[in-house]
Amino acid sequence: MLEALGLTAGEEAVYRCLIEMPAAAADLAAALDRPPTSVEADLTALIARGLVSHHGGRHVAAPPSVALGGLLTARREELHTAELAIVALAEQHRMAATDRAAGDLIEVVTGVEAVRQRFLQIQWAARERVRSFSTAPFVAVPPSDNTAEDRGVDRGIEYQVVIEREVLATPGVVAGIVDSVRKGVQVRVADKLPIKLMMADGELALVPLTTEPGGEPAAVLLHRSGLLAGVEALFEAVWRHSYPLRASAWGELQEQREPVIGELDRKILGLLLAGLTDESVAGQLDLSLRTLQRRLRALMDLAGVRTRVQLGWHAARNDWA
Repeated sequence: MLEALGLTAGEEAVYRCLIEMPAAAADLAAALDRPPTSVEADLTALIARGLVSHHGGRHVAAPPSVALGGLLTARREELHTAELAIVALAEQHRMAATDRAAGDLIEVVTGVEAVRQRFLQIQWAARERVRSFSTAPFVAVPPSDNTAEDRGVDRGIEYQVVIEREVLATPGVVAGIVDSVRKGVQVRVADKLPIKLMMADGELALVPLTTEPGGEPAAVLLHRSGLLAGVEALFEAVWRHSYPLRASAWGELQEQREPVIGELDRKILGLLLAGLTDESVAGQLDLSLRTLQRRLRALMDLAGVRTRVQLGWHAARNDWA
């Protein structure tokens, strides 16, 4: 449990034992049924961290709220520093991209394991949104192997997935889609999709080159470029004309042929129609301004309008707010 703070399992066991009662090293070794040298090594490490002190032949645990709180603060600072470093590296990468040759913007990935790694890495790299096209057959990464989706949803990443209708006939796929929808993944269905796709924000996209089982899987990794912008536009066009899938209480998928909006979108529209500014709406709903404006653009696309005045009229007419 305390491994996240840098403690080993042995150090945590010793510290927990000392929380109950101060003890000598030999007594700890007996209580934990471990070699004395191993316990003494853990005690030395705990003393160095300020978690344990030595008095009168016995070791005493420092109060957890103080000692562990300090470690937690230090780890938070380390993570914050790492986060800043990632932002700086991302900006450095963005600036360097403007000077890249065309070949540097496209990477060909071959082999099942390499394609699988890129498929997962793209999702881990996403900061706001992951968009994908899912078509049959599944060559490198079946839906059940997409372990990055759950982690992404937990991080607050917005997932938008368009599934080709043929995929729904694949055994076990429907149950996985129902589970994803219940976790907050937005899933739509289209009769036919032009390509397979996995895209993180507007920065990276993976497009398979081969789709037939039995061959050597290959894919193209696209960095931010005019080609990636075209792929992004393709996704948005397909997304607008596909149909949302909903999970029923009985674990069945239901296709929604009429455009629907979520509760959060209703709140956004209600506050805007009440006269609040974008900044005020974002603050009240604990959203970033960028996220709010992105959702408004999506609502305008869904309504088929170009201005906010038209969106307000459409919302009132269709009971969206």
